[in-house]
Amino acid sequence: MPPRDREIQPPKRSPDQLNDPAQKKIATTPSLTGLAKLAENCKACDLWKRATQTVFGEGRPDSKVMFIGEVPGDREDRAGKPFVGPAGNLLDQALAEAGIDRSMVYVTNAVKHFNWEERGKRRIHKKPRATEIVACRPWLDAEISRLKPDVIVCLGATAAQALLGKDFRVTKHRGEFVESSLAPRVTATIHPSAILRAPDEAARHEEMERFVADLKKIAKAIRARGH
Repeated sequence: MPPRDREIQPPKRSPDQLNDPAQKKIATTPSLTGLAKLAENCKACDLWKRATQTVFGEGRPDSKVMFIGEVPGDREDRAGKPFVGPAGNLLDQALAEAGIDRSMVYVTNAVKHFNWEERGKRRIHKKPRATEIVACRPWLDAEISRLKPDVIVCLGATAAQALLGKDFRVTKHRGEFVESSLAPRVTATIHPSAILRAPDEAARHEEMERFVADLKKIAKAIRARGH
C-alpha cells in the first residue's frame, strides 16, 4: 500500500445548500429505507423530468462496504435498482472473482436519476453535469452517514471526483487507499462500464483483470477490517 501522505477532504457545500428545507428533511430521516422513500420525490435538479424513477442505493443497512458509481443506466432506470444492467452484471462477476460477497455490500450512485440522450430508439447514458452531481450530493452524504462504512469504493471518475475533489485522477491513483474523513478506507477504481467500452475482446480481458486486481486489494482491506 502506498504511503498516506495527504488527507483528502470531501468538497464543501454552500450555506444555501446546508439551510435548504429538503436537506433538513434528509437530516432528520434516520433510516436508509426512509431516505429511499423521501428520494422518490426529489426534484433538486431537472433530471427527474425525463427519468422513470429515482434509483436509490441498495444493500444491507449494516453493510460496511459501499460501492459508489456515477448514474443509473437504462436498465436501472426501468427497474428502480442500481447496478442491474450490463455494467452491474460485470461488477457481480468481478466481485465474485475477487472474493467479495455482493450481498454484503451496499451499491449506489453519485446521481440518483438516469441522465440520457436519445439515439434512434435507444436511451444512451449521458455524463451528469456538475450542478446535477452537487444537487444529488445530500442523498449520497446521507447514505454514507447512515451506513458508516469501513470501506468506500468509488467506481469511475465522476464518483471519485465528487467525493475526493476534482483534481483526483482514477488513472493515477486506482487501487490506492487515501486518507479521508468519509471512512477509514477510501479508494477508487474504474467503473465497470469502462470495460464494456473497450475496443476489442483482448482489451476487455486486460481491463477486467486489472479491475479484479483492484477489487482483490479491496477484499484484503475488508478482511483486515474484520468483515
